[in-house]
Amino acid sequence: MITSNHNPYLLYLVTDDQQSLPTLEHVVREAVAGGVTMVQIREKHGDVRAFIKRAQTIKAILQHAYTATGRYIPLIINDRVDVALAVNADGVHLGQTDMPVVIARQLLGKDKLIGLSIETEQQLADCASLPIDYIGLSAIFVTATKTNLVTHWGLAGLQRAAAICPFPIVAIGGINHTNLTDVIAAGADGIAIVSAISHADDPRQAAMTIRSLLNNN
Repeated sequence: MITSNHNPYLLYLVTDDQQSLPTLEHVVREAVAGGVTMVQIREKHGDVRAFIKRAQTIKAILQHAYTATGRYIPLIINDRVDVALAVNADGVHLGQTDMPVVIARQLLGKDKLIGLSIETEQQLADCASLPIDYIGLSAIFVTATKTNLVTHWGLAGLQRAAAICPFPIVAIGGINHTNLTDVIAAGADGIAIVSAISHADDPRQAAMTIRSLLNNN
């Protein structure tokens, strides 16, 4: 686990691609104020121009937060290396059927972050030799956000992964304020949140509550 005072993976917001751009702006702005430490823009509709616009909009929000508070929040692009390059994002998060991470690293260079989704024990074993920065272990619990899951790791599976994985682990899937302390205790370096923040009536308060629980863990 990461032990330094600065852990960018701690509270990792993954945006909801079903939300309109104004709603997305509101959610991210409030979530940043509430304490999220990283933001991943997710867009599954295949409209690259819309993806770029959403990414540019969120990047501006994160840059404003940095100017105002000095707190740097990395911007990660889901799946699309081209979009990450187009907006000069801080990195990408790739799935097992996306661009191979070796090629992504060649295109992005050594200074960008690359995360990789891990869904099976074999993928976990294979990732050790890859040029990545962190893994997204999916899914820890049953979730309505991802319906094509290969594995539900559970806390025991997360513990096994933490014991052998050489990279920081971001846990994703069904995580909320009722179980996140157990997830961190099981070995995760951070948690990825979608619904618990994006669909909250008050995204800022939701992020603050989760961040407080994480800080006290």
